[in-house]
Amino acid sequence: MTSSTIFSGVSPISLPAAATGGNSPLTLRDMLFFLRMRWLWIAVTTFAFLVLAGSYVLTAEPTFVANTQLVIFPQVSGSEAQRAFAEDAFIEGQLEIAKSSDVVGGTVTALGLDTDPDFVDQTPSLQVRAKNWLMGVSSEPDTASQEAAGTGPRDTQPQQQIEDGRIHDRAIATLLNMMGVRRIGSSTIIEISAAASTPQKAVDIADTLARQYIQKNIAMKASASRQYSEWLTRFVSEQQRGLAEAASALASFTSNPRDQFKLAELQSATDARRTLYENTLNQLTEAKQRITYPVSDATIVSRATLPLSKARPRSTLIIAFAAAVGLGVGFALAMIRHAGDRRIVRPNQIADAGGLPFVTLLATSRTRNDYSARFLAAGTSSSGTVAAYPVIPGMAELSATVVGLRRKRRVVIGIVAVNPGGGASTIACELAVLSSISGAQTLLIDAAAQKSSLSKSIAPHSSTGLIDVLDNGELIQTAALPLTPTLKFLPLGKVEAVTPAIRLSSRRTQLSFAELKKEFDAIFVDISAFSASPDANAIAPELDGVLVVTSHGHTSIDDTMHVIETLRNVGAEILGAVINHAPKRIES
Repeated sequence: MTSSTIFSGVSPISLPAAATGGNSPLTLRDMLFFLRMRWLWIAVTTFAFLVLAGSYVLTAEPTFVANTQLVIFPQVSGSEAQRAFAEDAFIEGQLEIAKSSDVVGGTVTALGLDTDPDFVDQTPSLQVRAKNWLMGVSSEPDTASQEAAGTGPRDTQPQQQIEDGRIHDRAIATLLNMMGVRRIGSSTIIEISAAASTPQKAVDIADTLARQYIQKNIAMKASASRQYSEWLTRFVSEQQRGLAEAASALASFTSNPRDQFKLAELQSATDARRTLYENTLNQLTEAKQRITYPVSDATIVSRATLPLSKARPRSTLIIAFAAAVGLGVGFALAMIRHAGDRRIVRPNQIADAGGLPFVTLLATSRTRNDYSARFLAAGTSSSGTVAAYPVIPGMAELSATVVGLRRKRRVVIGIVAVNPGGGASTIACELAVLSSISGAQTLLIDAAAQKSSLSKSIAPHSSTGLIDVLDNGELIQTAALPLTPTLKFLPLGKVEAVTPAIRLSSRRTQLSFAELKKEFDAIFVDISAFSASPDANAIAPELDGVLVVTSHGHTSIDDTMHVIETLRNVGAEILGAVINHAPKRIES
């Protein structure tokens, strides 16, 4: 049992009243104390989050990502600014084409993903559901709208074909969530990434998406060239008819020229028609060549390679994030618990609230003390050989403070615990032993009628005690048992209806503390716990002072202040307080 005393000394020290106008500043010592008190909350919460994160990392299906890069050749013209704007617009359009349902659907068909369980039999994950909800996309296939459209399609298409279409659409939607297309910086290179449960599947999907995009690009250009060719064909036919009419009119006028100006005009119109026809014919030929030999606006510059490690779940990031969140939540819970905790854990809680001269921390054992062995050890020592007695570390400081109180005529001191089990009897015994070792004539009185642990341990077979002395003061000589040359013990005796504390408060007993002060230098009275008996209220005014004993981490500050205020109201003087059962880390 060790002790750490604050506000202690050989004489009481008056403390200023606690400030009520604001909170005291937070110090490093306060923060360290908070960590020592609440580290278990923080550790347990962090550990719980780490367990959840670890479970997710171990059970989540790994995802691998492969990337394919393509370079795009924008077909733009104009000024520098116009070309830059047109180039950006062209590439943005190509990115949307790469994510189109035709490209994705072609990939699903080419790789048979509509029969892959990863794409059609998989229930959308929480992450996918959240993403789809934020984007306003349904995670389930929209069957209601198809059924509400009418019975015509359902009557004309077999049920199996409808179901296959739904599965295909589901595979497309899944692949859209597992792929990505982005432009690399401000270059003309785009990157297609695909995620899958195996490295090889991710590579196949990424390369197939690139090829499907190129095929889509070629098909779009071929379709545009075909439409342009059809228009040019009609235009060539019109130009051919116009050229034939102009040539016929020129031939008719040449055979019978009457006006040279008219002849020149017809010749010029015929040449213009011929030039336009030849140019249109050349464009038609080029358009047919583009249809026959189409060229894509993009080409693959880097095919996908097998990923060496999984991309998701990101174990390190998840563990770090879980640790950070766990620490934050742990700190929050610990702060809430700390702010709402009314139990006594620090001496200044009582000192500030009650304005006590001193508050002492004692790290005592909760086990039952062998009082007889302690007195036997005390009896073998003298004032010159104090070291022979096994003094409990820290109790000497408390005893020195109590000895200093004798200079203030504080001779009869009561020790009362707020709640049972607070250790008041042990502290009274130790103070009496240390006082006797110092050479002072000391009397230890057991007035704890509720639980007389001192009498049961020291004098279990005593025939007389405090009860008898109250009726006959002369019995003090035989009832007070000499334990050492300087220490006597007055057991409780047999309690009947009224406790000795209440009888002493009547001041009509044969026992007088004034008379005892003439014989003894120090008198310590063990009183029943305040919450278990009203004895403290009765006897406290008859004493020179009272020490209030609390239990660290169990006694609340509200209960302690109630005891202090109640005892003060009945006229008792509160000399100080003792926080018993403090853990080693707190008292140090």
